Amino acid sequence: MNTKTLLQIAEDFGSPVYVYESDKIISQYKRLTAAFNKVKQVKINYAVKALSNISVLKLMHTLGAGLDTVSIQEVKLGLSAGFSADKIIYTPNGVSLEEIEIAAKLGVQINIDNLSILEQFGTKYPKIPVCIRINPHVMAGGNTNISVGHIDSKFGISIHQIPHILRIVENTNMNINGIHMHTGSDILDIDVFLYASEILFETAKHFKNLEFIDFGSGFKVPYKKGDIETNIEEFGEKLTNRFNEFCKEYGKELTLAFEPGKFLVSEAGYFLTKVNVVKQTTSTVFAQVDSGFNHLIRPMLYGSQHEIENISNPKGRERFYSVVGYICETDTFANNRRISEITEGDILAFKNAGAYCFTMASNYNSRYRPAEVLWHNNKAHLIRKRETFDDIMRNQIEIDMSTKEKSNSK
Repeated sequence: MNTKTLLQIAEDFGSPVYVYESDKIISQYKRLTAAFNKVKQVKINYAVKALSNISVLKLMHTLGAGLDTVSIQEVKLGLSAGFSADKIIYTPNGVSLEEIEIAAKLGVQINIDNLSILEQFGTKYPKIPVCIRINPHVMAGGNTNISVGHIDSKFGISIHQIPHILRIVENTNMNINGIHMHTGSDILDIDVFLYASEILFETAKHFKNLEFIDFGSGFKVPYKKGDIETNIEEFGEKLTNRFNEFCKEYGKELTLAFEPGKFLVSEAGYFLTKVNVVKQTTSTVFAQVDSGFNHLIRPMLYGSQHEIENISNPKGRERFYSVVGYICETDTFANNRRISEITEGDILAFKNAGAYCFTMASNYNSRYRPAEVLWHNNKAHLIRKRETFDDIMRNQIEIDMSTKEKSNSK
């Protein structure tokens, strides 16, 4: 999107505000499907947790995507967005059997990553198809905060526990129709991911009635100029060849499934903030904006770097700024970053703000969560209103704090 359009959105809808560009989401989806166009059956299940606004989900539906969900609420969002139950896979972690039962009654694909729950569910519902999430003990991403395939991860059933899985399946006679893994985000080394895929193929050989193999996702997108990213085209070619070869060995055409989130929506997102104050200290120039980690926590939580552009002065002389928020905590978005000269009232655009940004926002300091706007068909559509004080108070219940005991009337 050009700076003129973003500035107009900030003027029309106020700041801070999240903006998503539908054309970028569509192009990323087409790029991924094109990379695997030589596989007969491919299913792209968008990871709802990345960006769960119902208008974005409806866009995914028009593209032909399915959904990867991690909570019963995300399942219900998907159904509300028009997805049929068979287009939704439910992959929770650490939830109760009762929640899984609710999802099963809704008819979605169940994915289980716990031996105890697997046995309980298989005993009660042996005929309901179940996918099993495997932990291959492979770190495909370099950051342990976003890598979930390592040996100490809480996600998945260890490959070393395959005999336990097989015993449960045999004893319950349950129907296993899929095998799944997710190694984590920011996959750079394709060969490491392919190595993990081989572990998944070996696991799949133990189950004779599979319908699909889900390879997760975690493809890296560039977060700054010159940043490296997952080579989807090379990865698609290599995995396609191996997957088609495995299907021949297995004796059946299986569906190759993925669950991308960041890859589809990250680069489509912008977070627009207004500069409240430019503050000079003895060693630093702070640009203090009308936001904080209550709206965008990734830089503080993961050390993620978002490119920041002063769209009010894009061609100005660059100076060094530390961009910080208005929260009563340390909420630093960027340290000593080269940005075009900033004055109070300027609008700063944080790029790559489509994934795991608004969905992780909070009301910390009793601040309102921002509005969301979808730029679609060359028009800005408000897809979430900015919160108000009524939203802050909506579910709070005031009680009588009087300390005097009321006398009983006779």
